Amino acid sequence: MDIKRLSRRRFLHTVTWGVMASLIVVGGAAGIGRATKNLTGALTDKPDIAIYLLLPDEKIGKTTILRELEEERHYLAETKDGPKLVILKMGEEEWFVSSVESLRP
Repeated sequence: MDIKRLSRRRFLHTVTWGVMASLIVVGGAAGIGRATKNLTGALTDKPDIAIYLLLPDEKIGKTTILRELEEERHYLAETKDGPKLVILKMGEEEWFVSSVESLRP
């Protein structure tokens, strides 16, 4: 029976690659987790950002808040089709678009 010995160099090489692979996996998982937390926070805590995420097809350039209530916000949004009135309402856990109305320029 032929037993091969593990040299110090091969051992350190294997350990180095193992540590690097672990760091890549943990870093990737942390990055995905942080991005998910930011997206969830934008939809629940920050309705000013939520308007961009909830209406991606409108290509919103600039928003101005017109009225801010506890569970409702009215925005004047500059979109690709001209100005629009966007009303966001707070649901049970997150903001949602209640109404989008086109305005005359």
